[in-house]
Amino acid sequence: MDLVTGALGVLLSNLAELLTDEYNLQKNVKKDIEYLCKELDSMKAALRVVGEVPPEQLDEVVKIWARDVREMSYDMEAIVDTFLVEVQCPEPHIKGIAKRFVNSMKEMFNKVWACRGIGQEIKDMKERVREVAERRDRYRVDTIVPVKTTSVDPRVTALYTKLTELFRIDEAREELITRVTAEADTSTQQQRIISIVGFGGLGKTTLAKTVYDKLKMQLNCTAFVRVSRNPDTKKLLKDILYEFDKQKYENIHSTLLDEKQLIDLAREFLENKRYFIVIGGIWSRELGDILRCALFDNNMRSRIIITTRRIDVADQLGGYCYKLKPFSPDSSKMLFCRRIFGCGDTLPRQYSEVSEKIRNKCAGVPLAIITTSGLLANKLGHMKEWYKLCDSIGSGMGRNDDMENMRKILSLSYYDLSSHLKTCLLYLSVCPEDYEIDKNMLIWKWTAEGFVQHGEGGQSLFEIGERYFHELVNRSLVQPIYSNNKDLWTLHYSDEPWSCRVHDMVLDLICSLSRQENFVTTVLAGDNNNENTYSGSKIHRLALHGTTNWPPRDISRLNMSKLRSFATFGSGCITNSIPPSLPCYRLLRVLDLGENGNILRNHSSLRVFIGNLVHLRYLRLPWDAHTDGVLVEMGKLQFLQCRKLMYLRVESGTRLPAGFNNLTSLEVLGEACVDSVQLAEDLGHLTQLRFLILRVSRSMKKDEEGRRDSRLRTALVGSLAHLHKIQTLKIYNNNDDSDLEGSMDSNLGNLRDLSICEIRLLPSWINPTTLPLLSRLEIMASQVRRQDIQVLGMLQALTSLEVYGPPRGRPRARMERFVVAADAFPCLVGCRLGGFEAVPSMFPPGAMPRLEIFWFDIDLVAFAAGGGGDLASVDDGLALGHLPSLQEVAVGAVSSRGDEVATRVKERLRHEVDVHPNQPSIRLDI
Repeated sequence: MDLVTGALGVLLSNLAELLTDEYNLQKNVKKDIEYLCKELDSMKAALRVVGEVPPEQLDEVVKIWARDVREMSYDMEAIVDTFLVEVQCPEPHIKGIAKRFVNSMKEMFNKVWACRGIGQEIKDMKERVREVAERRDRYRVDTIVPVKTTSVDPRVTALYTKLTELFRIDEAREELITRVTAEADTSTQQQRIISIVGFGGLGKTTLAKTVYDKLKMQLNCTAFVRVSRNPDTKKLLKDILYEFDKQKYENIHSTLLDEKQLIDLAREFLENKRYFIVIGGIWSRELGDILRCALFDNNMRSRIIITTRRIDVADQLGGYCYKLKPFSPDSSKMLFCRRIFGCGDTLPRQYSEVSEKIRNKCAGVPLAIITTSGLLANKLGHMKEWYKLCDSIGSGMGRNDDMENMRKILSLSYYDLSSHLKTCLLYLSVCPEDYEIDKNMLIWKWTAEGFVQHGEGGQSLFEIGERYFHELVNRSLVQPIYSNNKDLWTLHYSDEPWSCRVHDMVLDLICSLSRQENFVTTVLAGDNNNENTYSGSKIHRLALHGTTNWPPRDISRLNMSKLRSFATFGSGCITNSIPPSLPCYRLLRVLDLGENGNILRNHSSLRVFIGNLVHLRYLRLPWDAHTDGVLVEMGKLQFLQCRKLMYLRVESGTRLPAGFNNLTSLEVLGEACVDSVQLAEDLGHLTQLRFLILRVSRSMKKDEEGRRDSRLRTALVGSLAHLHKIQTLKIYNNNDDSDLEGSMDSNLGNLRDLSICEIRLLPSWINPTTLPLLSRLEIMASQVRRQDIQVLGMLQALTSLEVYGPPRGRPRARMERFVVAADAFPCLVGCRLGGFEAVPSMFPPGAMPRLEIFWFDIDLVAFAAGGGGDLASVDDGLALGHLPSLQEVAVGAVSSRGDEVATRVKERLRHEVDVHPNQPSIRLDI
């Protein structure tokens, strides 16, 4: 299904299913369905043509006709879907012969009744379709000439991985770094503010981020936050506190503090700290005043970088103002050529003249250049298309806030997309500005909505959706983010984006188009009467942003009888109550309450409501809500038997109910608790799982030797062996350091990401044979042996390794001094060894040839006592010079032992870094 065709894609598929013998419909009903299929297929083709033409080029009557067809398709889809659920979902299994007989008779009666009902519904559909078809003929919709679209060139790759190269910002970055670090007056301890100013699309935030990444390792108190165009001041202050200290302010977003309290909290936290913060996208002077109060000058030489389009905001904040300029003609040409031809600054002679005209119209704006070049990369060999695009762009970019030409360029890129990509892009309009969108969640929502259809080659729906995601990245319409957390070191080795963000100009465009098409309806914080809310007669997708009082004042104007998607954004999104009519929205396919933690705790009626959502495909519940009752209700009700649910994420530690093994379509499950052998064995039936997060309960039983009962974990490992499609697996062994051993009789050839927390020893099934493609491994263990490190070093695809000792409050773990082979860890890029009473070993030449980031802890007591080494071993060093790709080093201490040892360790490490050819950055917390 796609935007321009409404629900016709899924509707046609379901109508074709009704023609099978399974439903035993009457001949006249089947004949009507055949008529519907032919007419709707014709309408679908016409709508595709309409969707490829910019709205300003369409006659008003054609727009009305297209809107009516889409609305009709939603209505018809709901009818057919409801029928299919009624006849396909049997009652739960009942014991007893008499009861089973009564139940089977009831099912048969219900199916007969449903089949009679659908016959009349089909007749009504036929009449409605006939009326719409006649209007299509009158309006001559089929004569519309569409914009020519092309497929994405596979040579075009996501170049955001090398932003510094793309944007040629080395010189600007070094100047700003000098401004941040240099002291004009060595006696001053004052705060320094640097503003990066320029209009949209120049790369202000990109430049600020590269400066931040370069300097972050040198300071302990750092933060990077982004501001939306309509900022929630309290949320911004909470974001700042959370970024400064994620552990201390882990729950800050769920508090009800006012602005003054948050400002006081920030001032108290920063009072004796030298901090460095980047704030991207300040739009108002008022916000600047608030930030000056919170980020006060504590005479600790703190540094602040802000980005803004407004010079008056920069002037108000004071400090140094860096005015970012457009690209020079040479830089523009180089970026343009690299985007289309892959390298260099030359291009074939036939493209020279027209490409120069196009670049001049982009006026040196990077966003315009990469968007336009991404569009033209698909049109090599079609010179007419190049000239046509050149003529479509205006005379040049505006010098101030006039960005109509930028919008024109983005519109051209949008209309050049295939219909399914248009739909997927517009779906992003449900998210707030500057929101970091989880890639996997986004793809599953696309799938649940029906935007992703099965294709050729046996690919799964998720794999097809992932291809759509990468196509949007390649078009530069979404900006990929290559890490799922804020630690600097993870940014360097993740080849696959974890999430994405939409540039504010792209978001403006797709929100405008979404309103025109009545695709998504948004209720904004503090504004219950805005144009987004009442953009159409029927609401299909509803998103609540920020703290919103529900219901809006004009609730009577909202028609949500066909609501298929409901999502909240913000921890306090619904402050009064759940939408009073929400339990009536039985057509929901997507329900995302993941950021509204209080909704299930305070509203038990929602538990029963969720269990009745027979069309639901995607369910995300709050991590901090009490959701056990919800799963119990789901276990009783229909969709559990329908086996259609593909995505289920619930509160951490929620116990899985009996019967969940019927969810054979489930591909994502997290973060449920397994507390019995039976539940562990049932997991083995979910063979479609690709993503699994589990918490394994603490075993209270012990054997004769005092060891905990291992049957549960043995059964769990046996079930994991059946999950051949699993790609991401996270196991939390709750407060238990028992082993996770068992029989793994087959390899997990698709597993890329593995995390196991709180085990005693490394499981024997973690080896190159069982896990041939493992690229990321995180282990929290009580003991790490030499042979464990040797086995891990043989994992050929491993790029990220994190090995930790037990959490604070538990006995300190030991890591045996290890020796790695010269060919160990061939692909490792990031390595983190923390919380062990250990001394890192020396690394021979040839080991870890690609290692860029190395974080580890040193036990200074062990040094002084000679348990893991002595002072002489400090002088021997770690042979960091044998790591040819090393870029960053961070060292912490798990214990303290006076100034002498600490000083010797620091001196030695700094010496090794100083003599290293790469001059890696270093952070010492000793």
